[in-house]
Amino acid sequence: MHEILKGELRRPINLLTEQKYAGHKSLHDDAEAARLGIKAGPVEGPTHFSQFVPLLADVWGRAWFEQGCFSCHFLNMVFEGEEVWAEIDQPAPNATRTLARAFKADSTPVLEASASLGPDHGETLLEERMKKLRPADDLVILADLKAGMTGRDDEIVSMGPDQHMGDLYPFSLADKLKVITETDPMYSDAKASPWGRAVIPLEMVSVLANYSSHGARFPVRNPSIGLFADLEIRMIDGPLFVGEAYLLRREIVALSQSRRVENYWVRTRIFDAKGKTQKAEMLLNHGVMKASYPHYPAERLS
Repeated sequence: MHEILKGELRRPINLLTEQKYAGHKSLHDDAEAARLGIKAGPVEGPTHFSQFVPLLADVWGRAWFEQGCFSCHFLNMVFEGEEVWAEIDQPAPNATRTLARAFKADSTPVLEASASLGPDHGETLLEERMKKLRPADDLVILADLKAGMTGRDDEIVSMGPDQHMGDLYPFSLADKLKVITETDPMYSDAKASPWGRAVIPLEMVSVLANYSSHGARFPVRNPSIGLFADLEIRMIDGPLFVGEAYLLRREIVALSQSRRVENYWVRTRIFDAKGKTQKAEMLLNHGVMKASYPHYPAERLS
């Protein structure tokens, strides 16, 4: 039986109540959530990643920030005021892979994940899940998308400490650090960082990679509302630094659907500003809720 390393209960905060895309509010707004039968706007999934960082850094040290990969499938939404704990299986000596989970205080599962240390990660949780996807036929909201579709342009992005991150993320890194569940001086103080640069927290990598002021938007039919169903963040030559410019390249790598959701999986590769050296990578499964699209055929919503 594996020894389990367990973190403290934390209360994550929803900073996306004012999030907007395609001209409308998102699922993280209470009114939009209620319209879709959800009791309130949920906390953004990547928020929970921070609770795993101290556990994984205790196991793998500095290398976790440089070549770590967290590959996560979200199971249940968390709402502001609810408490969450994170846990990982204690890896064997010299092991470079383990499993991770998060739960609400009442033991409701929040997410499951694999955590690994590169450069050889083996098969991550999301790579395993993607192998089992059924072909997506007769999509409606995502009818104009195809696997292999890429972003229109290379995108240059950065994250300054006080930089507003756009309509998708209507807050700054400084705002996040006031409420982050697990903080570290290196997120704001270069002198506290082993790399001599302030480090972007793991949960904020998805914010950088989805920065709304730049780059390609895939032709998803609107108005529709999506959520993160799966998210993998992989450091290749990490960590990523506050104030540093990075170049992004996106590609749709899979399409899928379930009874209530259409999904498009996007791999975003993060390079140095010249586009020569890959620094990190994000694999994101966007789940678009069928019931949120007013033109969805009613007979296919039952």
